[in-house]
Amino acid sequence: MGYATGVTLPYFLRKDGSAGPLALAHRGFSLDGLENSMAAFRAAVDLGTVHLETDVHTTSDGVLLVFHDSSLDRVTDSVGKVSELTAAEVALARIGGVEPVPTFDELVSSLPGARLNLDVKDWNSVGPMAAAIEKHRIHDRVLVTSFSDRRRRAVLSKLSRRVASSAGSTLTALFVLLGPVLPVPLARKLLSGVDVFQVPVRYGRLPVVTPGFIRRAHRLGRQVHVWTINDPVEMERLLDLGVDGIVSDRLDLLKEVLVRRGEWV
Repeated sequence: MGYATGVTLPYFLRKDGSAGPLALAHRGFSLDGLENSMAAFRAAVDLGTVHLETDVHTTSDGVLLVFHDSSLDRVTDSVGKVSELTAAEVALARIGGVEPVPTFDELVSSLPGARLNLDVKDWNSVGPMAAAIEKHRIHDRVLVTSFSDRRRRAVLSKLSRRVASSAGSTLTALFVLLGPVLPVPLARKLLSGVDVFQVPVRYGRLPVVTPGFIRRAHRLGRQVHVWTINDPVEMERLLDLGVDGIVSDRLDLLKEVLVRRGEWV
């Protein structure tokens, strides 16, 4: 199978500007569990990728943070909901006891070549996320996604320019279940503003990433990225199927696979 050819937005190009399978570092790269830290993001870039998958939450005083959970409890030495804490309070927390929680401004400014796959985790972050994209003028460097299609579209509606975007859970489920019988014009209308499906291999017992799913997505010019794949054998299988990107905690192993296949830039 080939890769999707209809997606031409700059976000989807690899480091050298070519098309081909993307290596997306899931919350950066850290074997020490320092997810979504600047150390993890820098480690991913040092390994050679430009595509960083991450998440955003917003503090009580409106500062956009790069962080996955709604609370600090799981990965930092502090506690509390991000939305109920000030930026100054969050700044005292340390991921894994050692790394501060980055602000979005810090990530964008520190790694100007990075392309950011941004998962908008809550409604509180819709306005700040759109404002940050506009402020830094990084429309070509971001992909906006969310499990909520409404939340994703809310961010897109506030932007002055087109950005890459991934389908949320509802649109993805519709495409998985109805894709085989949807007329192409109706499918194109349904997926207006969507450039990629970012999906797991399966939802429970329901297979998602099948040859038919990939073929239908590619026929409509949409890419398929699969998360979160850390096994090299599974990486090889998915790349053989023709997926356009793999999201992984183990960027080191994904790099080895892509190097062997002659597909690492």
